[in-house]
Amino acid sequence: MPDNRDLRDSDETDAQGPMTQDAVTRSAPPLILAVSLLGITQIISWGSLMYAVAVLAQPMASSLGMSTTTVFGAFSLSLGASGLASRAVGRAIDRFGGGTVMSAGSIASAIALTMIALAQGPFLLFAGWLVAGVAMAATLYDASFPTLSQFAGARYRQALTALTLFGGFASTVFWPLSWYLDGTLGWRLALGAFALMHLVICLPIHRFGLPRERVPVPPADGSQATGTGRHRRHTFLWLAAAFTVASFVISATAAHGVGALMASGLDSGTAIFAASLIGPMQVVGRIVEFVFARGVAASRVGLAAFTVMLLAMLLLWLAGLSPWFAFAFACAYGLSNGVMSIVRGTVPAELFGREGYGALMGQIAQPAFLAKAAAPILVATLISNGESHAAMALLLATLSAVALGAYVVAIRERPRRR
Repeated sequence: MPDNRDLRDSDETDAQGPMTQDAVTRSAPPLILAVSLLGITQIISWGSLMYAVAVLAQPMASSLGMSTTTVFGAFSLSLGASGLASRAVGRAIDRFGGGTVMSAGSIASAIALTMIALAQGPFLLFAGWLVAGVAMAATLYDASFPTLSQFAGARYRQALTALTLFGGFASTVFWPLSWYLDGTLGWRLALGAFALMHLVICLPIHRFGLPRERVPVPPADGSQATGTGRHRRHTFLWLAAAFTVASFVISATAAHGVGALMASGLDSGTAIFAASLIGPMQVVGRIVEFVFARGVAASRVGLAAFTVMLLAMLLLWLAGLSPWFAFAFACAYGLSNGVMSIVRGTVPAELFGREGYGALMGQIAQPAFLAKAAAPILVATLISNGESHAAMALLLATLSAVALGAYVVAIRERPRRR
């Protein structure tokens, strides 16, 4: 977590924008506190809604008398529901404020986890995950980024990077916590404890811990552009396509990356050890972005993230040649994925400005969540039809190249300043 001075003293040029330097100074302490509090809610939201299922799926399936495929199918349904809800959630953030919407998301999270915990069969299980999908749209990054934008002012980029540093620890906290609670209390009470966290910790923070006053920000490149609305639409479509394809690659890798490493000829211990580097490298990537890239345009940082993702998929394809390729893949993928979270929140702001930012993020998130939901199932089908994991890695490398190409077109098509 960066020190207070990083968020307090960055962007000294605020005085040239709509905010005066005195206003920036007065708002700095609440911003530091708000980022920290919002970061805590991100750990809980990501951990309970996204990561816990990896640990709890097997005991859930055994208890309910169904396959783990069915449990993960319900989880995939939640990702699709999140995509469908994201645009409406984004518009609500613009209209009612991020704190209000995220408060509702905390309540929805508690309801969803309680429904899943009480499930005795597929009906309530699937219904609970449907509600969880709506809760994801209202609590995860695609809601927290525009919420942060409403009170972070011109320090939005530094604040966003700091926020993602918190989010990077969600799996580190909730994988062992889920394992411990399942072993001591059972998966139902584990989910009940997570539901309680949303009500006791996240809800008060979202309702009372975030600044309510919206801070104006200087216009970005996109909002001073001379290009036509059609030109801006083309830029948006290329950017959304890049993030959608990248989301497919990331989701497929999360579901099948370890299997691909094992299938490449590595023993299971080496494959798992290599994969364990991904989480820490995500945090390293975000720290590097915060410390060294603060003066670099967000679009350039995004170019680096997409390029390294392509490199990572090529290394996965070559993993069978040497264990060093497997470790290099894990490091490159972790760095890219960690920075990609920042890029999704900063590049749209740089290209289009932050007016109506909730709706903008919702539009970008919708196809990305749908791709994220479809990827594990589609790739599993590919593998079950006789294709090798090497073919999967080559497919993901090809898609990474497509995402990089779409991103390059998007940042080159952005209209010039007056």
